[in-house]
Amino acid sequence: MKIVDTHQHLIYPDRFRYPWCRGLPTLEDQALRLEEYRAAANKTGIEQTIFMEVDVDETQMKSEADFFLQLASDPDSKIAGVVAAGRPERKDFPAYLDSIQHPKLKGIRRVLHTQPDELSQTNLFAENLSQLAERNLTFDLCLLARQLDLAKTILSRAPNVQFILDHCGIPNVKNAELDPWRRHIRELANYPNLACKISGLVAYCDPQRVNAEAIRPFVEHCIDCFGWDRVRFGGDWPVCNLTSTLGRWVELAKEIFRTESLDRQQQFFSGNAERIYRLQP
Repeated sequence: MKIVDTHQHLIYPDRFRYPWCRGLPTLEDQALRLEEYRAAANKTGIEQTIFMEVDVDETQMKSEADFFLQLASDPDSKIAGVVAAGRPERKDFPAYLDSIQHPKLKGIRRVLHTQPDELSQTNLFAENLSQLAERNLTFDLCLLARQLDLAKTILSRAPNVQFILDHCGIPNVKNAELDPWRRHIRELANYPNLACKISGLVAYCDPQRVNAEAIRPFVEHCIDCFGWDRVRFGGDWPVCNLTSTLGRWVELAKEIFRTESLDRQQQFFSGNAERIYRLQP
């Protein structure tokens, strides 16, 4: 089964600063580059990836985009596209998009769960997001479960933009806290311009209980709400290493879906990603 990993982080500490990694021994000052990713992904079935910005120091945001867009230009990298960092809350956002324009640029992400809730609720934020539709770019929503109501404003103000909800909305998997997360996910699935990335869940597990049964209720609820054509797989490496490994996460996903038809598995693991990110199959 071919897999497109739609959430691949790569960490180059010799080039970029990652303030959010401080205090995380698995990540802090670690070289987690393309070579290390390839080793982690060996024999998993991952054939292509989407590089996801890694929330570098803000002054290095464009440099990160330029570096990974260049890396993606090498067919041997297997990086089929790049989701770059961006700041839609700023007036210069359109000019920034112009500065990183590239055939491999597929989308933009602004990490919101570390920011004040009001940052994403302004008219300027919505107006700038509308620029993405004109450029065929997606926008990744990275919100905590308690912030999911914020997404409604964002989605409704930019109806022509394709949004992707990262990490199933970051539920509390460790404590099996399904509600009110389930209600928020069902409400958000009513927005046709939102898709859901099944990613990150192993990182939110109890490290002593990283198994299919801990994750299954969250995965199945997302699929029940979004349907098979609006979900896709994301590895979230190397963040998944906080509790597990990329290989183990792939195994768990395959275990959860093993009774589904091959067509549905293909949609989840590669087909939807190829369509939404306009990749060569």
